[in-house]
Amino acid sequence: MALNPFSSGTRLRDMIRAIRACKTAAEERGVVRRECAAIRASFSDNEQELRHRNMAKLMFIHMLGYPTHFGQMECLKLIAAVGYPEKRIGYLGLMLLLDERQEVLMLVTNSLKQDLNHSNQFIVGLALCALGNICSAEMARDLAPEVERLMRSRDANTKKKAALCSTRIVRKVPDLAENFMGLAASLLKEKHHGVLISAVQLCTELCKASKDALEYLRKNCIEGLVRILRDVSSSSYAPEYDVAGISDPFLHIRVLKLMRMLGQGDADCSEYMNDILAQVATKTESNKNAGNAILYECVETIMGIEATSGLRVLAINILGRFLSNRDNNIRYVALNILMRAIAVDTQAVQRHRVTILECVKDADASIRKRALELVFLLVNDTNVKPLTKELVDYLDVADPDFKEDLTAKICSIAEKFSQDKLWYLDQMFKVLSLAGKHVKDDVWHALIVVISNASELQGYSVRSLYTALQTYSEQGSLVRVAVWCIGEYGEMLVNNVGMLEAEGSITVTESDALDAVELGLSLYPADVTTRAMCLVALLKLSSRFPSMSERVKRIVSQNKENMVLELQQRSIEFGSIIQRHQSIRSSLLERMPVLDEATYLMKRASTTQASIPAYKPASAVTPGDLKFPNGLAKPAVTPLADLLDLSSDDATATTTASTTTAPSDFLQDLLGIGGTNLPTAGAPSSASTDILMDLLSIGSSPSQNGQLVPDLSLAQAEKKHVSAAPQLVSPVPEPVDLLGSLSSSTSVSGTKSATAVPQAVDLLDGLSSSTSVSGLEDACPSITAFQSATLKITFDFRKQLGKPQESTIHATFTNMSSSTYTEFIFQAAVPKFIQLRLDPASGNIVPANGKGSVTQGFSVTNNQHGQKPLAMRIRMSYKVNGEDRLEQGQVSNFPPGL
Repeated sequence: MALNPFSSGTRLRDMIRAIRACKTAAEERGVVRRECAAIRASFSDNEQELRHRNMAKLMFIHMLGYPTHFGQMECLKLIAAVGYPEKRIGYLGLMLLLDERQEVLMLVTNSLKQDLNHSNQFIVGLALCALGNICSAEMARDLAPEVERLMRSRDANTKKKAALCSTRIVRKVPDLAENFMGLAASLLKEKHHGVLISAVQLCTELCKASKDALEYLRKNCIEGLVRILRDVSSSSYAPEYDVAGISDPFLHIRVLKLMRMLGQGDADCSEYMNDILAQVATKTESNKNAGNAILYECVETIMGIEATSGLRVLAINILGRFLSNRDNNIRYVALNILMRAIAVDTQAVQRHRVTILECVKDADASIRKRALELVFLLVNDTNVKPLTKELVDYLDVADPDFKEDLTAKICSIAEKFSQDKLWYLDQMFKVLSLAGKHVKDDVWHALIVVISNASELQGYSVRSLYTALQTYSEQGSLVRVAVWCIGEYGEMLVNNVGMLEAEGSITVTESDALDAVELGLSLYPADVTTRAMCLVALLKLSSRFPSMSERVKRIVSQNKENMVLELQQRSIEFGSIIQRHQSIRSSLLERMPVLDEATYLMKRASTTQASIPAYKPASAVTPGDLKFPNGLAKPAVTPLADLLDLSSDDATATTTASTTTAPSDFLQDLLGIGGTNLPTAGAPSSASTDILMDLLSIGSSPSQNGQLVPDLSLAQAEKKHVSAAPQLVSPVPEPVDLLGSLSSSTSVSGTKSATAVPQAVDLLDGLSSSTSVSGLEDACPSITAFQSATLKITFDFRKQLGKPQESTIHATFTNMSSSTYTEFIFQAAVPKFIQLRLDPASGNIVPANGKGSVTQGFSVTNNQHGQKPLAMRIRMSYKVNGEDRLEQGQVSNFPPGL
């Protein structure tokens, strides 16, 4: 399309046609560039008759995203013009091209003041509109008197715009709120709905800006607001305000919001509102969207003020009607309010439990999730069983995308409200059978802890899991728990030990038990966790069922050439145990010791808290709120950026709830299973995310940089006297019998053994306490890192050979005062070039008078070793006689070479 030559006189519509006719972005940029050049030339020639047309074109170009700053001064010239059309374009350009942060805006203050005093109400309206959109704090202080005067104008349109402009002024300069309190209250007596809405909005802003204004409006505006709401609710049909048969729903909603602010925390105001709120709630029709909007705001107001119990029940019944509405949006907002209403009147919400449960089965995903959260809040000791049954029954037909959330809530309910362990186990077995694929690891880990503690239900558990495994073998979590239980309690399964009264007996042979474990191996060829657990279960069954040893050995040996090093190593070790160590096999493969359920739950809770995303809002927690051992939880204190006292670009905060620490975990090394790769420094460690990692034969082989660490955990689980595990290094992993023969005088070095693969050794034969590991250098000099009149901290250092950038620090905390320190927590922060990993402390109580101490280890990696020294800021929080104390300091006397 041929374009006409551009000139300053081109009309706006012609420019728009030319731009729309462009085929490419480059062509459009060319059109805009030529038009902008023509506009600049027109501005330079001072063509006043075309100035308003050029400004209109500039505003369109600005909306397309192109720079138009060269036209800002032309806006001021148009505003200073005499005629209304020029002023209208000038003010429109001012609001569009400028904002309150630009200094050029100060030049227009005088023009605004003149126009606010103009005799033409339309020009006054333009000035008020512009001031209400781009007013800065300085302009607000200069022009507030003119706006106050205009709020007393006789013209309703001028008063409406002045009230809206006052809202902006109060928001920018809250100190001016007292100047508008009386005027805002007087405007509530007007009849014009536009003025009333503006006045109500101004009152709302005043309540937010000043407590004095809030108290003033409570005393002088409640009666007027009740009158407005009564009049607009009972008024006859008015075409200019009618929306779907509802008279001015916008004014309804504004007034209700203001009443909620005034009635919150004030019993007298709330009592005065009760009658009109009940009238609005009962008389408003709910068959139209406008009526539902008013009812929603009315319910919000009732729940927000000090309303009577009867009025709250009325509000919750309205929400119950909302839940039956076909509109998904209405049901969703009803569920949202009901979640808040539970804290106010639980019994009233419980009456709608059946309707809420139906929402869990809704086709809309957002409604399902919100209803599920509400059901979770409704559960208590009296209704836990029927509600859980409803959820479990729905689990069988739920959408796959929803099953993960549903299983998580069911498991949480079962754990929180379990009245007896048998009921808890039954519910968990049902969940594992119906949705085992969607169950998170920590859930079935907790189930195993419960089973290990319930000695009277272990037989029932293994039989129930075996039966479920025959039908639901595709559920991964069910297979893992069942395999673990068969390995631990296989003889109970075969001999029907611990039968309950209502339980029917089943016939299971030793071969059937092995078939079940072998089924797990065959169904999950790519699942390292499940296969590792199956291998451990088979090893244990070889001890439980000696007649099956050869079959077990045959199955285990199938993994000797497995590509996964973890499975290959286990196969070799377990085969050696079965073949060559029959004398110690029974004692080595005894049942797992009973796990401390309370300790596990505490550690699990601390791990959950540490994994909460930083962007997620959370309530503030003081150090005294969490009764966890030191190093397991993070108290919500001031940000560690303050502790660093460095810029945010130079420092990284590290807390005691580090996700990479788990060396002192009470279940570590029970079965000694790790992941296939160790994490790099500073990365989260898979071994710390799950307390049951070693117990369940899950995780990875601790290999890194070509080093292969043998698995000694089976010996450790039975408290064999093995003091250290040798580190054998091989560039290419080969099947090595680690259970051969190792003399008692063997000295192992983690670095010097890296040249060759030693001959096959038996780690279960002949190791004595003289076996040693030399992987660390001599200790560096100790330093006193911090000392005050009441607290002394010393650091001991050790470094690894071949890794000068890595250091291990052992901190000792000594209380020099006469009072015991409780809930002691140590925190540290380092710059970004340093990576820090804190281990849990030995305790959180520091004895008085130096009669004892608390220790804590941590490791640091200086990524700029040799260029920058270590730098660290530390903070210690504790309680003395129930009073919180806080000490902090900077450690700058690190030994050279760190």
